[in-house]
Amino acid sequence: MTDEMILDSRYSWTRLGITLAIALVGNVGMWAIIVIMPAVQREFGVDRADASIPYTMTMVGFALGNLLIGRAVDRFGITTALVGAAVTLGSGFALAAASGSIIVLCMMQFVVGFGTAASFGPLIADISHWFYRRRGVAVAITASGNYLSGAIWPLVLSGILSDFGWRTAYMVLAALALVLIIPLAMLLKRRLPDEAAAHAQRMSAANARSVSFSPRTLQIMLGIAGIGCCIAMSMPQVHIVSYCVDLGYGPAVGAEMLSLMLMGGVVSRLLSGFLADRLGGVITLLIGSMLQCIALFLYLPFDGMVPLYIVSLIFGLSQGGIVPSYAVIVREYLPPREAGARVGFVIMATIIGMALGGWMSGWIYDLTGSYRMAFLNGIAWNFLNIAIMSLLLFRSRTRREAAVPAI
Repeated sequence: MTDEMILDSRYSWTRLGITLAIALVGNVGMWAIIVIMPAVQREFGVDRADASIPYTMTMVGFALGNLLIGRAVDRFGITTALVGAAVTLGSGFALAAASGSIIVLCMMQFVVGFGTAASFGPLIADISHWFYRRRGVAVAITASGNYLSGAIWPLVLSGILSDFGWRTAYMVLAALALVLIIPLAMLLKRRLPDEAAAHAQRMSAANARSVSFSPRTLQIMLGIAGIGCCIAMSMPQVHIVSYCVDLGYGPAVGAEMLSLMLMGGVVSRLLSGFLADRLGGVITLLIGSMLQCIALFLYLPFDGMVPLYIVSLIFGLSQGGIVPSYAVIVREYLPPREAGARVGFVIMATIIGMALGGWMSGWIYDLTGSYRMAFLNGIAWNFLNIAIMSLLLFRSRTRREAAVPAI
């Protein structure tokens, strides 16, 4: 069997479709807490910063899960990892629904976040092995499952939330995690043939020589850049519902803006996949980071309902391709046999940025009484990301056209 028969094949695209379906369901754990945040704040009688902590714990679990489950994928395969994650996710939702305090909810959201992680970084790492010419597109489609989940589930959950409450919504999600993810995971048992994996190792080693940083240094730089960009990214994504409540528009309007933002993110991620296949991950990431910074500036002068809808769409169209670009860079320059762990590490760093940024924005809000300084804080961290990626691009020894593409 040749590489051409294995990669970019009909089976590869079928596998991608199954992967996307899993991502649509599994990533709900990342977004559900955002929708129920105002209800949780009212029920437990806490301030905005404390109400943001369950989201932060979700992201901490999500970050750790991307690293540890990524390592498990390298060792045991994606199916075993997904089945274990589905059980973890379902249990986390059920126990969170029964929580009697904000502390217990925080603990259970950590479990939810850990289980959710399998549907992001590990899935991205797995599908990246099955494509060569369209790897950027395949990674982008898989990553889009996260945003599609965020676009669909807030609308579904807002209806359940208004009619039955957040605890019922969580019990529904617990059942869906078990009923849908496990059967789909069983369809991904096929492993990549050894000859394709060996060839990928040779090609990534050749690419690594085209940059002036060691693999360890490059991975650390990507991690720091990921923290910076996602602290910035988290401000609108985490607090848009609460922001709309403060402005008097209500949580339903905020959920619609979040869905619009994430649908824009899906478009952005798909476009970034095509760009990455032509320009490489580094340039694609840098473009996305610059556009995100511009979009954050647009939130400062506008607080009307219609302008916020427009700015939220612009923000989504600007930043959606950033996180998938990290995975493309990892697969271009770092050892493929460690793809699960290395992609997991970088994704973990981005999620740490989301978790820190979500809490930080709530804390700044409590100090200042508005989100203006929180937006400015996000912009400052975005500049850190731009600086690191610009340095990486500048230090490249050869142009991408001269580098050997990873397979």
